[in-house]
Amino acid sequence: MSDITQTSATAAEPALSGKIIFTLAAGAGLSVASIYYSQPMLGIMGGNLQASTTSVGLIPTLTQAGYALGILFLIPLGDRHDRRTIILLKSILLAAALLLCGFVPGIHGLLAASLITGIGATMAQDIVPASAHLAPAAQRGKTVGTVMTGLLVGILLSRVVSGFVAEYFGWRVMYQLAAVSVALIGFALWRVLPRFAPDTRISYARLLHSMFGLWKHYKTLRHAALAQGLLSVAFSAFWSTLAIMLNDTFHLGSAVAGAFGLAGAAGALAAPLAGALADKKGPARVTQMGSALVMVSFAAMFLLPLLSPHAQLALIVASAIGFDLGIQATLVAHQTLVYGLEPAARGRLNALLFTVVFIGMSAGAALGSKALEAGGWTGVVLLATVAAAAALLVRLFSRKS
Repeated sequence: MSDITQTSATAAEPALSGKIIFTLAAGAGLSVASIYYSQPMLGIMGGNLQASTTSVGLIPTLTQAGYALGILFLIPLGDRHDRRTIILLKSILLAAALLLCGFVPGIHGLLAASLITGIGATMAQDIVPASAHLAPAAQRGKTVGTVMTGLLVGILLSRVVSGFVAEYFGWRVMYQLAAVSVALIGFALWRVLPRFAPDTRISYARLLHSMFGLWKHYKTLRHAALAQGLLSVAFSAFWSTLAIMLNDTFHLGSAVAGAFGLAGAAGALAAPLAGALADKKGPARVTQMGSALVMVSFAAMFLLPLLSPHAQLALIVASAIGFDLGIQATLVAHQTLVYGLEPAARGRLNALLFTVVFIGMSAGAALGSKALEAGGWTGVVLLATVAAAAALLVRLFSRKS
């Protein structure tokens, strides 16, 4: 029996292990959370480092930039090298970068460490294809959904945790704790994961060049990336402006804004059900249902001016649960569609999908700020609703074509 056959047989056996799936989900959540810890701590960090608002604002910008660069240029390596080794190396890099963030004395060192943090955090995008590889085809949607739940919960709860820790223990302690958590989960993943045989032996340059061919060849990939990118615009526009709106309208602080992440996490917990539904009904149908749910959830907030302040907050919470569930369900279904196109190219397909997703995230943050300035919260709601409606149209058109 060949090495590849042996590896596949080894990988197939632990696919049903709840321990492995949980470890993968925890790894995805803890690694991706690293790029969001800074957001609620920026005010405290600026005062402590005596840095300008503009300089401090570069911390999340460079972290996101590092994440995008890592997705585009490093994730494809998962098709050429053992993903288990890549995950271990990235966990070491990420832990070191977070530790550096926790000890650097000045803003310039922190900015450099933030860029490296974003690059190392892409281990989350190595973990997701690994879960798809391990799962049997009939359970792939559910397995990826569970791992993606861990990833999204990490995104949503990171703000809550970092806001609390920074307020009571200091922002440096948050980075130090994050470094320890990443080191531990990286070791755990090394222990439980099997070796992954490379899917291709082509050179790194050809690997990157092949991504253009994948994008051109697979219409399913283009439609999935465009639809999920549009949903990311809506997602980012909401979360990047929520704290400002809550402060201006309801006079609520950043800790309360961070706590809204709990509402989003509640929606994300239902993602494995979306994965199972994708296995049963087909992922294309789930993308339509998820996009429609996102659109309706945002559109419901047009009713806010008609409600009392307490009812308005309740509606915002309900909408956050609804659209986070819809976005998570759609993302799981899109990944199920994309991963099934060419199993040997899952790393590159994942890189292309998430490159567009993070372009949408960046655009959503920028457009959301402009919408809030120009039209208040109604402007943000309009932007998010239109973006979600456009995603739904893409999915309906994809089904017809």
